[in-house]
Amino acid sequence: MLSIKRVPTVVSNYQEGCGRNCLGKCCLLGAKFPRYTYRGEKGRKYVENDGLSDRTGEMSLFDTLLMGEWEDRMSRGLFRYDVTACETKVIPGKYGFIAQLNEGRHLKKRPTEFRVDRVLQPFDPSKFNFTRVGQEEVLFRFEEDTGSEDHHAIQFFLNPHVSASASPSVIAINVSPIEYGHVLLIPRIFDCLPQKMDKQSLLLALHMAAEAANPFFRVGYNSLGAFATINHLHFQAYYFNMPFPVEKVPTRRLSGKSKNGVEVHELLNYPVRGLVFQGGDTLQNICNQVSLCCIYLQENNVPFNLLISDSGKRVFLFPQCYAEKQALGGVSQELLETQVNPAVWEISGHMVLKRKQDYEDASEEYAWKLLAEVSLSQERFEEVKSSVMEAAFGDSDDTLAIEASEETESMCLLKEVAANGVPGMASDEKGCLVHQ
Repeated sequence: MLSIKRVPTVVSNYQEGCGRNCLGKCCLLGAKFPRYTYRGEKGRKYVENDGLSDRTGEMSLFDTLLMGEWEDRMSRGLFRYDVTACETKVIPGKYGFIAQLNEGRHLKKRPTEFRVDRVLQPFDPSKFNFTRVGQEEVLFRFEEDTGSEDHHAIQFFLNPHVSASASPSVIAINVSPIEYGHVLLIPRIFDCLPQKMDKQSLLLALHMAAEAANPFFRVGYNSLGAFATINHLHFQAYYFNMPFPVEKVPTRRLSGKSKNGVEVHELLNYPVRGLVFQGGDTLQNICNQVSLCCIYLQENNVPFNLLISDSGKRVFLFPQCYAEKQALGGVSQELLETQVNPAVWEISGHMVLKRKQDYEDASEEYAWKLLAEVSLSQERFEEVKSSVMEAAFGDSDDTLAIEASEETESMCLLKEVAANGVPGMASDEKGCLVHQ
């Protein structure tokens, strides 16, 4: 068994168990939570855009509710620190990695043994799970409207009763936030699902991104072995008012499309090798292909991170191996001392640093060096890429010819970096073992 001493982030004020008003059977009787219902697939074609480009800054109902409820919890003192006071800067360099100094995020944590050699692990009710969070930490339920004849309707119910038998999906605060509006999406919370991706849950997360209709609202997922700290199915999301570095890098398209028009691209010249899914007429289309890839990875014991961007129109998939390298002693002491666990946000280019000196010294060379340790080697990535493409599209590797994407400002950046280089940015090509 491979394990490392881990100190999970505190995500609830009731991390040690029920204080009062939790979501367990002991406290649930009579509980009421606001309920937001979104339109189903029959009422949405996301290529039509939900009005982002036409609303001239008007906020969606989802945005308004989430921000209002999140700020209400902040005013009530439910967060462990004021994340809006955390220093943030863009690291000088061509990629624009973002550094945040968040000294409060690592305080008052519980040491634990964290197994990293198994992506799929059974749910353990004796350990912290989201049924223990305080009811005041829940913002609202988030569910598809299946009962309305008007599939275009978005509805908000203020105080409906909640039933454990219904197992609602809920949006709750993360009491140790990384950024403004940092929340957790917990699908079918009372089913006590382990951190295991499935098509239904991914579609729920895509709808969450689409309902926000805000380009600065991103949704992320970490598998076990890729720095998920709680084995209870959940996604994370927050607002950040500028593009992530990974959203700006050039890609090249892998030829061949699924029947529903979803394209797959490969990231170019980014420290973490990954795939980008885009296209298709509906959220269901892109969900089908991405979920098949995720299911293949977890069933074959490959840790991964997922970033949902552009209101659900683009999904980034990163197979990774940093935790395993760390457990095997393959990460330098210099990187370990920073205590940075490179999960989805760090991989996307938002580096959450816990020590002031690291923040002051943050450089593009450091960011690249850290993220290069996350990535699979080129050889291993090619193997994984071929397998997930076959799982999702039925294509084998020798049919995946690469088509050059159109030259963009990002491609010009790629050429400049290729010509001039960036000192110290050499990735580790030794590869990673994945124990099966």
